[in-house]
Amino acid sequence: MNTIADSSATQLGGLSAWLAEHPELGGDTLAGLVALIEPLGCQAAIKLVSSGRYVFASAGFGQMLEREEVVGRNDAELLRPDEIGALRRVEQTVMAQRHPVVSEHKLEINARRREFSVTRLALGSDFLLAVWQERTEERHRETQLQRALTQIEQQQGAIEQIRRELQLGSGRDDVSGLYLRAQFDDQLLREIDLSSREHREFALVVIALDASPAVTQLGDEAQQRLLEGIGRMLRANTRAMDSACRIGPQRFAVLLSGVGLATAHARMEQLRRQCAAQIVVLNGQDLGLSISMGVSSFPHTASRQDELMTASENAVHEAQRRGGNQVVLASIAFG
Repeated sequence: MNTIADSSATQLGGLSAWLAEHPELGGDTLAGLVALIEPLGCQAAIKLVSSGRYVFASAGFGQMLEREEVVGRNDAELLRPDEIGALRRVEQTVMAQRHPVVSEHKLEINARRREFSVTRLALGSDFLLAVWQERTEERHRETQLQRALTQIEQQQGAIEQIRRELQLGSGRDDVSGLYLRAQFDDQLLREIDLSSREHREFALVVIALDASPAVTQLGDEAQQRLLEGIGRMLRANTRAMDSACRIGPQRFAVLLSGVGLATAHARMEQLRRQCAAQIVVLNGQDLGLSISMGVSSFPHTASRQDELMTASENAVHEAQRRGGNQVVLASIAFG
């Protein structure tokens, strides 16, 4: 059972217990409940257990099964023989256990395969209430989504394989396709020297992959997919004059040449939103790409390499402390 179905069954069980404590309410209460669920796309039917014949059916129940008459008939007269066994097994379980049970059923109705979720509840010892909800279109959409995710996963895998082959021997990180820490440190020193001589500013951004339950559960392969995704986003969203590198197992850094703190924040916020919307797939499951970023600037935040890195790292830690998936500016010392 899914979570929603379990919740519905629990609520129905609580309702049945409450009704049992108030027998003076009578059948009008049950009729009112049936009237309430019909606008929600659900249909109700009550079956006499001893004969298996329906003694009540809501207005749309017959339409749902594409039958003119339901009351007074049994499943053998309404459904295919191979479908009745699954229905009967669940009904026996409900009558034996005396608590609500939710089950899924696939029925062929007029040569069309349709899917239903059915919640059943015993009414005394003689009657069985069943609330049906059709899931055909919902399941169809889920199947289409799964096919699309599988196609995306295959395309992403092919793109990464081509990228690795093209970058073979280039000194770039195999997973992200970005330059490594040594190249970044050299580039940062050159940027500090150039900006000092030309009296201009630049921004340093440190990016961290946020912790994810899906990654923890699926392991190293899931983390690799997310790191590949960050690499794709950084390669697509940095200028030729910028420098994007992988500086640690789950750390990236970007130098934004000639960019001030406000502009850097705006650009990184846009990148954060794009990453959050990016689909990264493993085994048909969208992992969700969430990153935190810390932004410092030269010379306003700091004017030395180690101080700039420390400021950006502290800002990243603050972003993750706040729950992740956000951009935090490094503090600027005054005085």
